[in-house]
Amino acid sequence: MNPKNDSLRQRAADLHLHGVLAHWSELVDADWLPKFIDWEEQARTQRSLERRLSAAHIGRFKALADFDWSWPKQCDRGAIEALMTLDFIKQNANVVLRGNNGVGKSMLAKNLAHQALVHGYTVRFTTAGEMLGELAAMDGDAALRRRLRHYVNPDLLVIDEIGYLSYSNRQADLLFELVNRRYESKSMIVTTNMAFADWHTVFPNAACVVSLIDRLIHHSEVIAIEGDSYRFKEAQEQAKLLAAKRKKGKS
Repeated sequence: MNPKNDSLRQRAADLHLHGVLAHWSELVDADWLPKFIDWEEQARTQRSLERRLSAAHIGRFKALADFDWSWPKQCDRGAIEALMTLDFIKQNANVVLRGNNGVGKSMLAKNLAHQALVHGYTVRFTTAGEMLGELAAMDGDAALRRRLRHYVNPDLLVIDEIGYLSYSNRQADLLFELVNRRYESKSMIVTTNMAFADWHTVFPNAACVVSLIDRLIHHSEVIAIEGDSYRFKEAQEQAKLLAAKRKKGKS
């Protein structure tokens, strides 16, 4: 037995290269075979990543390397960088990013989601408004169950922007159902601009809010980001540049 050949054969089997396997004794010593299997693995890995990226709906985002860590008044860089190891997904834990508008919550969540995709996980990114509006509009129990699975099944679910809109009791119940189904079995990232004590204003009169928060934050890392809006800062800088160009043009 040749361990190297056995390993190569197993890789061919994992790729379902049935034609190659059927003629293995004829091909095993061919110089091109290892390179061929390398190419096939690389191509399938790339196609898999492209499919998962398309299904994730992350959209455009600024890379973590471009994040201005000096801008927020409070942001635990070490905690964010530790999350990029994706250990929280292996532990079926959650992440909650809390902070004011424009401090980088969505950008950080998208970087974590992309990191998960690169490492082979399935991901779904959505806003709270989009997801809860879609689920509440489902016509019939069968359609609702199918759509709930769409959000339950991914290894990582990112729910962006909880706190910017208020929701009905039905939408609150649907979010609780979703969180409950993923509880202690799959990871979530949630971004919010509100303290948990104020979530009753997002889900007014909903009886499930306390239980929802309890399940969400159990086995969860909550990271607070404080500071002024980075988008507003960039807008001010852009305005200054435009003003300087206009002034230069007049001179």
